[in-house]
Amino acid sequence: MANRNTVHLSDEQIKDLREQFQTLDEDGNGKISLAELGYALETVGIKVPGYELRQIMASFDTSGDGFIDMEEFKSLYTSEKSKRDIGVTFKKVVQARKDVNTLGGTSQASVEGTTHTVRKAETAAFSQWINSNLKDDPDCAPLLPVDSENNELFEKCKTGIILCKLINKSAPSTIDERTINKTNLSVYRRHENLTLAINSAQAIGCSTVNIGPDDLDTGKPHLVLGLLWQIIRIGLLSDINLAHHPGLIHLLEEGETLEDLQKLTPEQILLRWVNYHLRNAGTNTRIKNFSEDIKDSEAYTYLLHQIAPRENGVDLSPLGISDRYQRAEAMLREANKIGCRSFVGPNDVIEGNAKLNLAFVANLFNNFPALEGVDENIELNIHEETREEKTYRNWMNSMGVSPYVHYIYNDLIDGLIIFQLYDVCKPGVVDWNKVHRKFNKLKANFEKIENCNYACELGHKLDFSLVGVGGKDIHDGNQTLTLALIWQLMRAYTISVLSGLSADTNNKNAEKLILEWANTRLDKSAKFSSFGDQNLSDSIILIKLIEKIKPSAVDWKCVLQDAPTFEDKLANARYAIGIARKVGAKVYALPEDIVEVKQKMVMTIFACLMARDYSQNGQGLTETHQAK
Repeated sequence: MANRNTVHLSDEQIKDLREQFQTLDEDGNGKISLAELGYALETVGIKVPGYELRQIMASFDTSGDGFIDMEEFKSLYTSEKSKRDIGVTFKKVVQARKDVNTLGGTSQASVEGTTHTVRKAETAAFSQWINSNLKDDPDCAPLLPVDSENNELFEKCKTGIILCKLINKSAPSTIDERTINKTNLSVYRRHENLTLAINSAQAIGCSTVNIGPDDLDTGKPHLVLGLLWQIIRIGLLSDINLAHHPGLIHLLEEGETLEDLQKLTPEQILLRWVNYHLRNAGTNTRIKNFSEDIKDSEAYTYLLHQIAPRENGVDLSPLGISDRYQRAEAMLREANKIGCRSFVGPNDVIEGNAKLNLAFVANLFNNFPALEGVDENIELNIHEETREEKTYRNWMNSMGVSPYVHYIYNDLIDGLIIFQLYDVCKPGVVDWNKVHRKFNKLKANFEKIENCNYACELGHKLDFSLVGVGGKDIHDGNQTLTLALIWQLMRAYTISVLSGLSADTNNKNAEKLILEWANTRLDKSAKFSSFGDQNLSDSIILIKLIEKIKPSAVDWKCVLQDAPTFEDKLANARYAIGIARKVGAKVYALPEDIVEVKQKMVMTIFACLMARDYSQNGQGLTETHQAK
């Protein structure tokens, strides 16, 4: 058994653990069962594969009665946190029981039988956001408005249309409208929409592990809410950076550079933004989080008064109200004057719902940043994320890495994200005993470089081409060399999916085999020589291949068979990627990658289609090769 003293809990963390435990202890007997354990751990930031739960229960159920009491749960948490939690901040995600609905779990996977707590507040907030943002979409008209009071949200999401439309709101043009089934929504056509939504959500950086079309079609509340939050969060935070808001330069603290600001997460930037306006308001109030520090509505009242256009008449009158609930309601009435009463109600403010308060503040920033301009004489050297970087970042986040990757060249420098990706590509390859998970303040840089050296060592073990790439290059954020490593990790993942994890992910013949498969499936007139073949640029060959895999997937009326211009080719590429995701291919590449024939990304599309083609008969890469 792991050393239970490796993690020391603060009084606040112990209190949060106790509240979470009591939330799941429905009959009040002071114990929770194995069926409830997985979700209990997940809600305090620790995800445990289902097959390990019985082993954990056996280790920590000291009484042997099949249940765990609070003290055993606390010991279990400290042990598992020290082993599994890689720098993730402890998050309180369950509040008072008066604010949750309890639903019996229905998942057929490891969470079967688990009791899931579903926030009424989040159901209401997401329903209202959908109603507000999709109200003018004619395809959504039959589904709106969503009534949050009777769990209508979960029913309305079953067609897949709302999910697809919301993805396009958060990341415009991700899904080609022509690929969404909008009429005759049979079970089969709903399933296609949900498959399209899940694969498109992955492509923009959502983790959809253990979420399938059937889960969404049966309206499993915890899965629907989890996916909706990821999609909405990505949309809210995507533009909170220097590239979109140069005025953020005013948030620099003494001695900091632009590079320091670029390393901040959107959440950290929002905290600085709020405090910047509080300072300008002349108040001593400051916040360090979106939970405890905003409960009295004081910071929000000052913030709204600072950022609102004067003609809207937003004032500080809520400060004169002593009752917290009434003050929160008055503050939200002020927010409504500028059309920003979104995500939170008075209870969410006074109870400190961190998730919804983050969304509330992000929405305020996106509508009224109220930042001073930048002197035109100041030269700003701002790194704007490239298409390649964005694709890699989205892929990493969709793998469920923790913490979330915002800026590649800063978030990978300690090696911990990279090790998680190795474990995804080839489970068991990482010897975690060699990894520094916690860093000594006096030698943190040395330990991080040691991690990065080990990451490179693993790459050599898997036959990655890492000539000239050292651990210090990754730690220093060398852009070219960092991208070289990430690409090979993504390639290894793609091949591992293709081979069903039954073959060596280093298969050097993989690309040759994928090319052979594609040309075997295609008619003679559509064959191509390589993944850099310029004949691929109009997507016609790709669309013909998808039709071979699933004939009903292609509507040729949507395809420009003569596509001489870049825009024409781009339209075809968007359609091709859409139908590829719709048939179940996990495509991360962007339409521009096809039109410009970016060989590496084009290869991943064909690999994912090959995996989809063989998923029905269980063949893997090795079996295919041997068959030849």
